[in-house]
Amino acid sequence: MLSITDLSHVYANGTRALDRVTLSIPAGMFGLLGPNGAGKSTLMRIVSTLQLPTCGSVVFEGADVLKDPGALRRTLGYLPQEFGVYPRVSAYDMLDHMAVLKGLAVGAERKETVEALLYQVNLWDVRKKALAGFSGGMRQRFGIAQALIGNPRLIVVDEPTSGLDPEERNRFLDLLAGIGDDTVVILSTHIVEDVADLCPRMAVLANGRIVLDGAPQDFIAELIGRVWQKTIDRTVLEDHTAAHQVISSRLLAGRTVIHVASDTSPGDGFVPATGSLRDVYFSTLDALRRAA
Repeated sequence: MLSITDLSHVYANGTRALDRVTLSIPAGMFGLLGPNGAGKSTLMRIVSTLQLPTCGSVVFEGADVLKDPGALRRTLGYLPQEFGVYPRVSAYDMLDHMAVLKGLAVGAERKETVEALLYQVNLWDVRKKALAGFSGGMRQRFGIAQALIGNPRLIVVDEPTSGLDPEERNRFLDLLAGIGDDTVVILSTHIVEDVADLCPRMAVLANGRIVLDGAPQDFIAELIGRVWQKTIDRTVLEDHTAAHQVISSRLLAGRTVIHVASDTSPGDGFVPATGSLRDVYFSTLDALRRAA
């Protein structure tokens, strides 16, 4: 269990990135969803002991992370949004070097670990290839391989599928899904589908605050009968936005499909929409904007 209590962080320029964030994160996949600039990366850096907060506490399996960061680092796997590698080094040699840094000094044990991880992330056939020649998806799979060194108890991945094509995204999500239920895995992302596909529990972070925390299916159930959709010409989108609580819009075959939130049917061609986590997320953000 990872416990985050009243965590706040204010940067030197006065920007409040986090505002009294409190979360209890059990073992398994946990989605941290929020728009860009919400404070997700700041929170992930603090949890990963790379940054100290202004105030608050982080406790993992009974250990105070802020007072004893070394205890967590020995059992932490971290894949940041951007991570650097030596581009001319092969995948095998780079992973072997990282294994040494993580304390796997015994040659036979390290060799077995490195080879198993390269197989696990489907990079064995390109293990001798320089990392500079890897695609974005291959780099992310290498990133999760290095995060898995040493069988970590806590794994943090920050915006891991941003920029990946659909095939590589599916490969990467399959890797995350196979990590196991005994490990705390935090998936920080602004991509709703990543959380919907993987996470039995989630939270929404917006403007540095936790505005939603619980099970996605529970939130979706609360929207049953309250979301309606209609296909319109984009030229009349502003008219519908003025008349209804439009929570999202997307293009489909060149036309615009809008979802609106309403306790009763808006009429005028609207039909019931099957609730989704996208509707939960966008309706939450819409409510925040209206309240501001």
